[in-house]
Amino acid sequence: MVAGTSARAAHAQGRLLARPKENAVDGQPGSFEIGLERERDGILYVPKSYDPDRPAPFVLALHGAGGSGRNGLQPLLPLADRFGFILLSPDARLSTWDIIHDEYGPDVAYIDRALEKAFSRFSVDARHVVVEGFSDGASYALSLGIANGDLFSHVIAFSPGLMAPAVQIGKPRIFISHGANDPTLHIDRTSRTIVPRLERAGYNVTYEEFAGGHAVPRQIAEQAVDWFMTS
Repeated sequence: MVAGTSARAAHAQGRLLARPKENAVDGQPGSFEIGLERERDGILYVPKSYDPDRPAPFVLALHGAGGSGRNGLQPLLPLADRFGFILLSPDARLSTWDIIHDEYGPDVAYIDRALEKAFSRFSVDARHVVVEGFSDGASYALSLGIANGDLFSHVIAFSPGLMAPAVQIGKPRIFISHGANDPTLHIDRTSRTIVPRLERAGYNVTYEEFAGGHAVPRQIAEQAVDWFMTS
C-alpha cells in the first residue's frame, strides 16, 4: 500500500489501494474479528472449504445505517460455505459510512487496512472480488465499486439510496435489487433512477425488483451470489 500523503489523497477520492497477493500467508477457515480496532472493528469469515492453493472469491460486505460488521454478514453468510467465498464485513467508523455523513476519508482508510490484512493472509481470486451492501451499505458499495473498478470485478447493491463516486475507474458488473414497496428508500426515487443512470454510463447492470419492503429476501441473495460466481 502507498503510505502517507498519497494514501490520504487516494482515500479522500474513495480510492482503495490494497490488492490480492500471490504470496498470501496460509490462513485457516473460521470466523474472526478483523483485529484492527478494539471497538468498531468488524468480522472476517473464511469458508470451511478454503484451500490456499485455490484462490477464493472475495466479498467486501457493508452494513446498513446503525449496523455493524455482524449485521453486514447476514445477507450472504448462509451462502458462504456453499459457494466457497470469503466475507469481510468491517464496521463503519460512525453510525454509517463517511460519504453519507460528509465526505470520503476515515471509512475508506479503515476498509483499506482491513482489505490489506485479509489479502495478506488469504489467497483471493482477483477476478472475483465484489463489494456488496444493503441500504446505506448498498449506496456505499455502488460508490466504492464505481471508483475502484480496478479492484472490484462486481458490485452488489441491495436496496441502495444513492451513489456518489468521486471518480470513475473501470467498469465492474453491477447487480441491484429493490423492494417495490420499500417504505424506507422509495424505489421511484432510488433504484428506478440509479439503474438508468448506470446503463447510460455504459455499465452492465442486472436489476431485480421484488414484491416487498426494505429487505434482502433469501431468493434475491441467492440470485445475486449465483450471478457473482458465474459472470
